[in-house]
Amino acid sequence: MISPTPQAPVRRPTAADGFVVVDKPAGWTSHDVVGRMRRLAGTRKVGHAGTLDPMATGVLVLGIGKATRLLTYVVGADKDYEATIRLGVATTTDDAEGTVVSVAGTGAVERVDRTALDAAIAQLTGDILQVPTSVSAIKVDGKRAYARVRAGEEVALQARPVTVSCFDVLDVRPVTAAVPDADAVGSYEVAAQDPDAEPSTVGPVETRDIPAIDVDVRVTVSSGTYVRALARDLGAALGTGGHLTALRRTRVGGYDLAGARTLEQMEAQADADGTLATLPLAAAARSTFPVRELDEVEVRALGYGQWVEPTGRPEVVAALSPSGVLVALLEDTRRRGENLARPVLVLAPAT
Repeated sequence: MISPTPQAPVRRPTAADGFVVVDKPAGWTSHDVVGRMRRLAGTRKVGHAGTLDPMATGVLVLGIGKATRLLTYVVGADKDYEATIRLGVATTTDDAEGTVVSVAGTGAVERVDRTALDAAIAQLTGDILQVPTSVSAIKVDGKRAYARVRAGEEVALQARPVTVSCFDVLDVRPVTAAVPDADAVGSYEVAAQDPDAEPSTVGPVETRDIPAIDVDVRVTVSSGTYVRALARDLGAALGTGGHLTALRRTRVGGYDLAGARTLEQMEAQADADGTLATLPLAAAARSTFPVRELDEVEVRALGYGQWVEPTGRPEVVAALSPSGVLVALLEDTRRRGENLARPVLVLAPAT
């Protein structure tokens, strides 16, 4: 008897071009979220605007269909985070997922007072040079830094300019941190790296409790800033070591948690309505760019890729038709001695 052929899952109707703002859950990679969204949106044309680490939660902006072409402009926007920095312990990854590499010496944590904390934070606020965390996705000679670190290589990244426009302390509290016992760490690391090691030789690791300080903060940073590196550098400045234990992104450019939905909420909506709801291209553009209203002559010209009168603005501008359709993105430039706006991206070509 021939077994029946299993039926393929029913594909959802393709969602309209636009953005969705996800409140990313802990434990998911950004790629995991994109994979789920491809199924919910009924299309593989889905991308995201800026990676969140698996331990982090919060705002992750995704583009669907033609909206993926706008994501590059969202990636460069400034961002808000709420985080918890633990002083007293440093890790390989500058967050709680890494291996402990050092703990504060006797009395170091106890000597940290609010005056010292505020002074150290002031040094990390404004326009600063920051060395990215070694497990970042930055490429070194064509290979991701985190891949080199995992392969056992030493990675030294160059400092680069970033802006921390807000670094506010919300709460400070003493805590007890469990760290690997000093005598157990070396043998554990060797066993954990040996694929032939017996399971009994790998763990569990003996731990001991040490005093630490948790600092809840709110930061606003430019694109390319690593909040993990802020935790690392704050700990270094205070002589205690430091790492992140929690991170939540609350805003990316014009998109914040108020407009975000969980994956469960999106799935329930798509099930109820038949199609995933998206933020339309024009609305997404209004949240991302300055807007220029076009007349019909300009709409037609831009549809053919022609240049139009300048916007008078230094940044990229969204050009909308009288009916509210996103026609193009414009950028002022000079051509043949004349200031004009050229279409850097046409989303509504003439037909």
